[in-house]
Amino acid sequence: MNVLKEKGIPLEKQIRTWNDIVKRPYNRFDVDNYSRTRQILLNGIEVESWGFKHAFVRKCSDSDLNKVLVNIRRIEDMQQTTVNWLCPVNQTVLDTTLGYEQVAVDLTAWLAQNEPDEYVKEAFNFGLLEDFDHLYRYAQFAYMIEETDPNEILHEMTDVTLARPTQYHHNDNAIRIRIPYDKDKTSPITKVNILTLVSAEQQTHNFYAEHGFMYGNRDLKRLYAEICDIEEEHVTMYESLIDPNESWFEKWLLHEFTEVCNYYNCYKDEVCDKLKMIWEEMFQMEIEHLKIAAEMFEKYEQRDPEEIIGTELILPCHFESQKEYVTNIIENEVDKRLCGDLHYKKVNELSEDWPSYKVQECVNKDGAPSEKAVRLAKKSIGRDIACADKKLLDKQAELLERSLEPKYQAPNTVKPEKYEKFKKIPPLEFLNE
Repeated sequence: MNVLKEKGIPLEKQIRTWNDIVKRPYNRFDVDNYSRTRQILLNGIEVESWGFKHAFVRKCSDSDLNKVLVNIRRIEDMQQTTVNWLCPVNQTVLDTTLGYEQVAVDLTAWLAQNEPDEYVKEAFNFGLLEDFDHLYRYAQFAYMIEETDPNEILHEMTDVTLARPTQYHHNDNAIRIRIPYDKDKTSPITKVNILTLVSAEQQTHNFYAEHGFMYGNRDLKRLYAEICDIEEEHVTMYESLIDPNESWFEKWLLHEFTEVCNYYNCYKDEVCDKLKMIWEEMFQMEIEHLKIAAEMFEKYEQRDPEEIIGTELILPCHFESQKEYVTNIIENEVDKRLCGDLHYKKVNELSEDWPSYKVQECVNKDGAPSEKAVRLAKKSIGRDIACADKKLLDKQAELLERSLEPKYQAPNTVKPEKYEKFKKIPPLEFLNE
């Protein structure tokens, strides 16, 4: 499909009534878990596009162009309201948080497997293990605070075990910066993949920053603060892969194309008829936004937009279980760390002056909230909250042993020997009591 040749909804017909903007939310109890992840992702896609247009207008002195940008931006703000408010009121912040981390795990795994650039793929895999561990840490509190079995949200599509421990995700943020792609040589697939993941991670950061305070439990608040900080690092890492030499018009074109691709992908995969209709309507709106951006690109840069987005639709956000792929990455990369030369090293290769040591020693001086989460679960039920194949669960102690940095560990680190003892207690058995 060449979307530039498709018919969308004319912009003047995209203003909707309040009844059309505010839809009935999905049902928390019977929604498919991947319908929830699609809603979360598309919310982030809209927020990113809306924010980009604000930045563009602030840099643009052309009043005629600004009128075009602000009119599209207004529509996208309405779209974001529709998508965001599909979340039901009885879905708790922790429920939604587990959904956000399922997005981060399964989306990143899908993107990594479909990414043609090996350097970009390596960055995706590195971040994947961090989000996987975040899911595990939040799952401890989901049970302790709300007695939620994580599979009520995840539907057994995503494992819950430790990976690279969250306490080690805090870095000197400068070493998160990666080598950007070359805009003139890179496939549109890579560009859309990165922008999709930037949007998802940015929205995850925003959600934690805006909702983490809503629980009275101070240990849980600290966990939200800890992981929110890491999501900021993730946005830094992924957005640094984008070529800074892209013009504002190239970036605009890519933002609209990314929206079109994601809405179509979600429409194609959606199993809920009500949501499918919404994704289809938004897709048709975005076709028109893309065509306007393409017209502006041709007018101001005298170039063919197909030079940037090609002629084929890209499918960047297919959601399905990624257990096998994620397990393989855990087993092979759990001891991997960022280093200052824009690449990676194993923990036993880190120098004594590795810049992230200072950050970790500072923020975790009084203990890591992510470690406290597991300690509190152990105190409550005798072990951690974990759901995965027994073979993977039985490797937790071994994986942790490989992950621990020899120079620094938070004072409340849960040691491998504790995880050995967890093996004696069947996971989630207590939920049937």
